[in-house]
Amino acid sequence: MPRQLSLDETAAPLLPERPSLPKLREAAAGCTACPLHETGTQTVFGEGTSKADVVFVGEQPGDQEDLQGKPFVGPAGKLLDKALEDAGIDRRQVYVTNVVKHFKWQARGKRRIHQKPNWSEIAACRPWLEAELDVIEPRVLVCLGATAAQALLGRDFRVSRQRGELVESDLAENVIATVHPSSILRADDETREQEYRELVRDLEKVAKFI
Repeated sequence: MPRQLSLDETAAPLLPERPSLPKLREAAAGCTACPLHETGTQTVFGEGTSKADVVFVGEQPGDQEDLQGKPFVGPAGKLLDKALEDAGIDRRQVYVTNVVKHFKWQARGKRRIHQKPNWSEIAACRPWLEAELDVIEPRVLVCLGATAAQALLGRDFRVSRQRGELVESDLAENVIATVHPSSILRADDETREQEYRELVRDLEKVAKFI
């Protein structure tokens, strides 16, 4: 069982009074709550309107997100944008963010390869995500992939068993989990098309709540 972090070991002391998304973004830019700030290029905070109906939460920024300072702008983000369009969801209605706000990676030649964040990094960063949700108060919260789902819905949650199902949670009125778009990109050609159709079906369920 991992040890519980004290508040001083998380981003909690950095939260501004009377938070708004611009205030949170500015405060998070200097976050040093976990060691990932030492290797990430910059904090990648969430993006979208405070009036968003839907919040999508992924694991962490990737290589392109780290370089550009915006979430979901790499290949997985482009796939998510396409799936939103196919599901009839206006991209302007959603807010996208991640459980962890810095890119965790290891070098492989000249490439930076994604590494899964550990529980202490997730816990250290969680106050930022909770503050985003408090400001936005979305009607629907969508967890993209296992890391986001387990961080927000419990470590026993399995996307493979419960994807697309409404989950009881005090985080939002309607909460569901589905796969992360990056998992579709990693699939072989035959599986990728089927996985994409299933993602769109999950997003069509989200569309009904907005």
